[in-house]
Amino acid sequence: MWLAVGWMMVAAIVWLSLMPAPPKLDFEQGDKVGHFLGYGLVMFWFSQLYSNTRTRVTYGAGFITMGVALELAQGALGYRTYEEFDMFANALGVLIGWAVALASGPRVFERIERIAGA
Repeated sequence: MWLAVGWMMVAAIVWLSLMPAPPKLDFEQGDKVGHFLGYGLVMFWFSQLYSNTRTRVTYGAGFITMGVALELAQGALGYRTYEEFDMFANALGVLIGWAVALASGPRVFERIERIAGA
């Protein structure tokens, strides 16, 4: 279940990145905050699923690459814009998501399941 939810979040990022008029956070640089939080969340999520460092590096590199690719795709679409700072926000989100996963420990989902089952 946790893995399926993670991939649904990745699909949501792709969809939101390519749709013509995505929802906006109504403050200056709100889109950058959205990029940061979205990529941070998916990196945290997959870091909870996979504690092996090599696997986390692979997911982190994959998410950063996805952010770059989606930004390039936005520039090619004509109805979205290419912004280098969005790529930076995505990558920073990945790094912070990983750091938060390290700080919170590897068993957050198990703790949630235990609390929900109580």
